[in-house]
Amino acid sequence: MFSFLLGILRFILFVIYVSFFSVLYYLISLFFSKEKNSRNAILLRDFLIRTANLLLGIRIIVYGEKPTVQGLIVANHRSYFDPIAIINKVHAFPVGKKEVESWPLIGYLCKISGVLFVKRSCQQSRQETAESILEILSKGYSVINFPEGTTHTLSTTTEFKQGSFVMATKIKAAVIPVAIDYKEKTDAFVGDDTFVPHFLKCFGKRTTEIKMTFFSPLYSDDSEFLLDTSKDLIDKELLRYRKDWDNEK
Repeated sequence: MFSFLLGILRFILFVIYVSFFSVLYYLISLFFSKEKNSRNAILLRDFLIRTANLLLGIRIIVYGEKPTVQGLIVANHRSYFDPIAIINKVHAFPVGKKEVESWPLIGYLCKISGVLFVKRSCQQSRQETAESILEILSKGYSVINFPEGTTHTLSTTTEFKQGSFVMATKIKAAVIPVAIDYKEKTDAFVGDDTFVPHFLKCFGKRTTEIKMTFFSPLYSDDSEFLLDTSKDLIDKELLRYRKDWDNEK
């Protein structure tokens, strides 16, 4: 019962909090140019993410050195919260599934703050997203991509899609592997999960523990090397996380 009430309280506070700043941003945006509004939206996004982590009881344990160069950040995928956790530590533009665009409040914030939406079942959408990734990388910004293309609870990663790695090789951008996982396997957003029930389950705990590792940037003109190396590094780290958590029990 305590977990359910805590989840409800956090959800209500989260909705009020995000709604207030969304309305505030919309009103302020009426007085500025599109370029200025884009910058303001990213600042708002970063502020909301950092404060929301406190509100939701998020505890992120970080290993490795945060990247000092911009590039393609590739990570395994567990939940809609993955990009939020990563952006809490580094500045980047995430790639997200098209469905998120229609989510109340969150979809609006994603749209105004530069999230690249992709419909993974559509070849044209995937191609357009790949071109957008190339454009952003060419401008010297980082992009977060989840090359598995789906969430799951397996011990290691599923097959990585090669598209974003190919884009990185075209302009010799750094590829920065990132491993991320949750102490409670039930925190993963998979299958037929819907947002509100998952939110209550995930954030009804006093603390949601997340581990994250930043690996050193990889450089190569061989997309297969970048993919295989990233996958291997991430897989080994996911196994280490789970072993450490199991030893705590």
